[in-house]
Amino acid sequence: MAMELMGADKGKREKKTWPPPTKTTQSPASTVTATFWQEDHKVSIPYLHSVIYQDLGLQWAQTRLDSDDIPAFLELIKDPQFYGASVTMPNKVAIIPHLDELTPECRDVGACNTIFLRTAPDGRRLFCGANTDTVGIRESFFRNVDKSLFAGRPAMVIGGGGAARSAIYALRTWMDVGDIYIVNRDRAEVDAVFAECEAKGYGAGLVRLETIEEARAAEAPGAIVACVPDFPPKTEAELRTRAVIETILGKERKGAMLEMCYNPSPFTALGGLLRSRAGRSSWAPRRWCGRVLSRTVTGPAGTLVSCLLPRCSAPLATW
Repeated sequence: MAMELMGADKGKREKKTWPPPTKTTQSPASTVTATFWQEDHKVSIPYLHSVIYQDLGLQWAQTRLDSDDIPAFLELIKDPQFYGASVTMPNKVAIIPHLDELTPECRDVGACNTIFLRTAPDGRRLFCGANTDTVGIRESFFRNVDKSLFAGRPAMVIGGGGAARSAIYALRTWMDVGDIYIVNRDRAEVDAVFAECEAKGYGAGLVRLETIEEARAAEAPGAIVACVPDFPPKTEAELRTRAVIETILGKERKGAMLEMCYNPSPFTALGGLLRSRAGRSSWAPRRWCGRVLSRTVTGPAGTLVSCLLPRCSAPLATW
């Protein structure tokens, strides 16, 4: 689990991070601790949000928390200095049952990437979930490639978690694509994605790609959204999935791929694979202001502040 926590920073009067770096919670599976990213990680969400807070005149700080312990996280956010959080893969679905309210898109997608606060009439703090991945995915394509590159053509989503649901929602709702290929190592996850997307009205035209033969027979997608962490494939299912992806990326017709995983930077293994094909077909990878471009962050009084971030580094590449 990686979540970024927004909290007050007392500045020079009381310089501290939130939660205190020495505070840890032990569980059988993990140790929960909050630390800032190294400052040379210029693409990190804590760094980007810090720039925004400074520009807005807010004495806030954002802390990275790596853990798979949601109960411990829920305890941390009770701190009165907590203002919001960014939720990253693979926890965008798991956090939903623990929130008090959801925005319409968060509810429709069934995945949350932003937690913000609202005050109830009785004074209680309500933890609200939003999904800004959908707009970020849409704008990453609309702002950087011509719509003719993907409109009316198949698209492909790599993954089966919350980010994948956001990608399907954006592709089907706004981007005028044809069939949407789903490539993922876990068939049960894909079953769940199909069922949920169809039940919520944006699951038309979902197609499984599970074998190299199916990938070879498939029309080249015009838009690909990669929604998986950057781990090397090891199991038979992971290796088979990577082979399917490589087969699709080997097609000659051009398209564009958005990498939702922003660590490591500048390119993940999938991004590197895309770049390696530049000299052998029509690959032309480029660095763009990617998904984080339209990232929405928690603002004063529980509002959401949309920010344009030039020179952020979620790569969008064309081939």
